[in-house]
Amino acid sequence: MAGLRALQVAPSAARLTGSLRDIGYDFTTAIADLVDNSIAAGASRINVFTQFVPHDSYVLISDDGRGMSQGELVEALRFGTRRDYKKNELGRFGLGLKTGSFSQCRRLTVVSRTAPTLARFQVMTLDLNRIATTDSWDITVDETSPAIERAKDLLRESPGTVVVWEDLDRVLPERYAETGWGRRRLSSLASRTADHLAMVFHRFIAGEVGRGDPVVICVDDAKLEAWDPFAPHERERTVLPEQIFEVENGSGSSEVRFQGVVLPARDRFSSLEQFERLSGPQKWNRQQGLYIYRADRLVQHGGWSGLRGIDEHTKLARASLDFGTDLDEDFQINVAKMHVALPPMVRQMLERPIHELCVLADDAYRRSANTTARAEATPKGSRASDMALRDIGVALKAALIDDRELGDYSSVLHLLRARHPELADQLSL
Repeated sequence: MAGLRALQVAPSAARLTGSLRDIGYDFTTAIADLVDNSIAAGASRINVFTQFVPHDSYVLISDDGRGMSQGELVEALRFGTRRDYKKNELGRFGLGLKTGSFSQCRRLTVVSRTAPTLARFQVMTLDLNRIATTDSWDITVDETSPAIERAKDLLRESPGTVVVWEDLDRVLPERYAETGWGRRRLSSLASRTADHLAMVFHRFIAGEVGRGDPVVICVDDAKLEAWDPFAPHERERTVLPEQIFEVENGSGSSEVRFQGVVLPARDRFSSLEQFERLSGPQKWNRQQGLYIYRADRLVQHGGWSGLRGIDEHTKLARASLDFGTDLDEDFQINVAKMHVALPPMVRQMLERPIHELCVLADDAYRRSANTTARAEATPKGSRASDMALRDIGVALKAALIDDRELGDYSSVLHLLRARHPELADQLSL
C-alpha cells in the first residue's frame, strides 16, 4: 500500500539451507529431479556416475543438453529460480537442483558448456560449509577437484551440463567414508537408482513422449531398459477403453485421462522371467493400483490413493492416470515430485472405473488360482477349449461392465448362474 514503510528482511542463508536439506528426498528421488532438468534442457543422453574414493567419493549427473550460459547458471543456483516454466515442462518450483542435491551432499558444483566448437566451461559451486561460515548466498567460480575435472572431461566433445555432488555426508557418513560398507552402499544406491529411473522415465526411454526420439539414460554406463508397469508386449493382458474426464479449476478446464489394464496371471505371462520383472520394486501386491503421470513423468507408482485397499485378489489391476502441469495445484504436487493428492472431483469420477477394473482383475486372479487343480483332472484334449471358454467369459464380463450399470451387471450374472450353472462354471462367471 502507498505510504507504508517497508523493511527488507533477508533470510539467514546458513539457517535456511540447513532446513531445506530435509524437504523429503532420498537418493533415488533426488537423482530423478535432476534428470527432469536434463530432459527439460533437451538432452538425448543422460548418465549417472557414482565413484567411491575413500573420504572423497562423488556423484556426477551428466547430459548432452543445451548447456547454460553464465547468467543462466547463476539463476539456476538461486533458491527459487526467477524463470517461467512452459506448459508440461518437468520443472516446477525452481528448487529441485539445490534441494535435491543438498539432501545428499554439502558441496554442489555445476559444470556447463554451450559452445559447439569451443570447449569453454562455466563452473560454479555452492558449498554449505562456506555458507555456514559466511551466512551469505555465496557462489564460487572456477573451483577445481578431481570430480570437477572429470566433469569437464565429459564435456570435451560437445555441449551439455554435469552436476557434481561432493562431500556426500548424507550418503556416506564420515565413519563409513573409507570402508567396504561404504563402497557397497554406494553400489547399492546406484542399483536402486537404475530401477527407479527406469520406472519413472519409462515413457521417455521408450520414445513414447511427443518429443519423438528415445532418451538414453545410463547408470555407471549401463543403459537402462524401460520398466513399463502395463507390460505392453504381453498378449494376454486386458486393456480397458480409455476414459477422459474434464476437470475445472480457476484457469479453465483440463483433461485427466484414465486407462485400466489387467495384467496376465502368472500362468499366462510370456515367461516366468517377465512375470518376476513386472512385479516391480515393491512386488505385486503393493504395485497394484494407480500410476499417476504428470506430463508423462511418473509421480506415483501403485496404491489406490484411499479409494480402496490393497487386496491379493486385485494385484493384477493397474491403471494410468495422466494430467498436465496446469493441474499441479489441484493435484498438490510437491517440490520433490514424490507426492500427489487426487482432487475431490477426480476421486468421485474414478470410483466406478476402478471398481470395474478390480472386478475383472479379481476374475483373472481366481481363474488362475483354479487352473492347476482343473488341469490335473481335465483330459489334455479339452484344455484348449476350456481356456477358450474362460476367455469368452472375461470378454463377456468386460462388455457387460462397459454397457450396463453395476446393478444390471450383477443381475445378469446372477440370472446366468441360476439358469445355466454348468455354462457359468465353464465361463468362470
